[in-house]
Amino acid sequence: MKYYFLTGEPSGDLHASNCMKEIMQLDSKADFAFTGGDLMQELTGKKAAIHIKQMAFMGFIRVLQNIFTIKQNFKIVKQDILNYKPDLLVLVDYPGFNLRMAKWAHENGIKTDFYISPTVWAWKEGRVEIIKKYVNKLFVILPFEEAFYKKHNYKAYFVGHPLIDAIEQKKPTLKSKTGFIKDNGLNEKPIIAVLPGSRTQEIEYMLQIMMEVTKNFSGYQFVVGGSTNLPESYYDALKQYGIKVVFNQTYELMSYAEAGIIKSGTSTLESALFNLPEVVCYKSGALSIKIAKLLVDVKYISLPNLIMDKPVVKELIQNDFSVKSITEELEKLLNDKPYRQRILNDYTELTKQLGGQGASKRLAIELVKDATTKN
Repeated sequence: MKYYFLTGEPSGDLHASNCMKEIMQLDSKADFAFTGGDLMQELTGKKAAIHIKQMAFMGFIRVLQNIFTIKQNFKIVKQDILNYKPDLLVLVDYPGFNLRMAKWAHENGIKTDFYISPTVWAWKEGRVEIIKKYVNKLFVILPFEEAFYKKHNYKAYFVGHPLIDAIEQKKPTLKSKTGFIKDNGLNEKPIIAVLPGSRTQEIEYMLQIMMEVTKNFSGYQFVVGGSTNLPESYYDALKQYGIKVVFNQTYELMSYAEAGIIKSGTSTLESALFNLPEVVCYKSGALSIKIAKLLVDVKYISLPNLIMDKPVVKELIQNDFSVKSITEELEKLLNDKPYRQRILNDYTELTKQLGGQGASKRLAIELVKDATTKN
């Protein structure tokens, strides 16, 4: 069968490629076309219709600034899908783009499944109606999402969180701590991980403040997890602090660090799954934040807190994001043993709630069924 996967971010590239691997095991004649990244390209030996590097725009202002590019992306993807004629279109996350694509696909008679729910429980709840009208099946990865959609008279399917699979698959290939330190020219001081995000504006708003914190922890070495989606020049400012940047070694960094300064996003959950005590940070433009506050209705911004519905980890948002506040929280994470242990205990419960291993396989089984079943 022919499957078209559409995603626009690094996390989508990871989860889609893992699902595609499982589909290959179930469907010997599986063929793929996609928008995505390096992982999907390496797996299939094919080139993405559009690479995620040309698709990741964060924040209301950046979207407006790049509206022409986004419109061009729509045009390119629509034509690619029509040319490919998939048995099933699989939209992976990336809701601003993919919900519009779901409507278009429905109008063109293309069966469409959606993987990883838009955050309709946080804002724009009206998008539930778009999903109900245009999406064949919705597969969700957070345990509370099934109940949310049931409240709206729509059946969603909880398959578990794919990060558990991704991490377990990766663990056997990770460098040892000795190898990680040697290969990256690190010293023997305990490590504090810094993950400032994978988008240009995240680096611009947050990295400088994160680095100022290093002056308060001379007994530790700070190591930044760099993104290959950005030019290495974006990390040039780190040289004045003597900070090392590592690429494609985020899981090693999480494994061997004592604590982390983590930008809000998927990496907050990854850190939890690696038992890395963290302080979660987020800062954006003032206008984007004002708009978001009018639209978003959630108690927390980090995945560990959202899933557990309580403050598992400290969140420092906008004006609370400062050298002083990061320093104070890091001190607690590193030196307050009961506080640290409470976080680790919550991480254990969090992992249980996420459904265990096998999310990618459970999803693949359902997608293959849908691809082979006529409407």
